[in-house]
Amino acid sequence: MTALPAFDLFAPGSAAVLALFGARVGGLVLVAPVFSAKVVPVTVRTAIVITLTVLLTPVAVAHLTTPPALTPAAFLSETLIGFAIGMGAAIFVGAAEAAGELLALQIGLSGAAVVDPLTQTQGPALGQFLNLYAVALLLALNAHLVMLDALAASLQHVPVGSAVDMQAGAASLVSLGSTLFALGLRFAAPVVALVLIGNVALAVLSRAAPQLNILSLAFPVQIGLGLFAFGAALPMIALWFQGWDAAYDGVLTRVFQSFAMGGAR
Repeated sequence: MTALPAFDLFAPGSAAVLALFGARVGGLVLVAPVFSAKVVPVTVRTAIVITLTVLLTPVAVAHLTTPPALTPAAFLSETLIGFAIGMGAAIFVGAAEAAGELLALQIGLSGAAVVDPLTQTQGPALGQFLNLYAVALLLALNAHLVMLDALAASLQHVPVGSAVDMQAGAASLVSLGSTLFALGLRFAAPVVALVLIGNVALAVLSRAAPQLNILSLAFPVQIGLGLFAFGAALPMIALWFQGWDAAYDGVLTRVFQSFAMGGAR
């Protein structure tokens, strides 16, 4: 293991490194799953930012060639890089919640709303359930450690205070929205397909037996079929999350390449 150089707070540029890297850590804590939860007190989040900054600053110094300049642009870029690291993990939780909201609409449970204990916002019960389900899976798979490892790796790809392409980086962050919705659709696809087949079967039944009150029959059948398919799909969602770190690494690689000046497009 390569020994890291000792960090000297009074060396030229050390205060700038500490401040800029603290902005990067703050951007991560601002949006990362669990760290950004409203149930986590502000004092605890502040303590996390300070602790991670102090512990990882020697790593940041080890990847520097020249002392960085403490400017508003540098502070903003560092915050955005940390934001991207946290957002890369948050999109997987958001995809699960989006899948739950889509399923609630398809099954007929969109009116069953509950309050999310993590964000203190109200939404469909299935969406909140999948949100907490995804967070529990990520914690079980050490997602918090993976994000901290990504934070340390970002210091090699994009050193603190280095010139970055803000426009390309912001565009890469916006493109993560398509990843969120595409992944959410993949999570919801089996249940949506089964509910659609059930609706087609009910439509055929209503034509074959017009005397049946199909409206009173369709609602409980649709909910029951949807919940059954939903329960069967949960293990498949958990199976996908077992390899979430590979998808996370791919997302961060694209983002870091976009931020780095002269990086691959």
